[in-house]
Amino acid sequence: MADTDTTQDDAFVYDEASGEWISASDAATKTTTDDGAVVVRDSVGNILADGDQVTLIKDLTVKGAGQTLKRGTLIKSIRLTGDAQEIDCRFDGIKGLVLRAEFVKKR
Repeated sequence: MADTDTTQDDAFVYDEASGEWISASDAATKTTTDDGAVVVRDSVGNILADGDQVTLIKDLTVKGAGQTLKRGTLIKSIRLTGDAQEIDCRFDGIKGLVLRAEFVKKR
């Protein structure tokens, strides 16, 4: 009798960027591009780049500034920090503002 293993180790998902089927574990850990740059995605999955404009999707209290940024606030000219979840930006009256990518949406 031949041994047949019916267990499936990993599911596969379609990667739209490469046009190939890859394992789900590879897709979950895929946060860098081929050249080593970190891919930063906003709250709905859009890829962010340096210089993009984003809007806030929720009210955020800025620690140390005593100010609250309201939902819908436009942030112009963001800069990527090398971290997949943090973006650096400027806003009137706030120096060194760093936002989490999960709280912004690309405009």
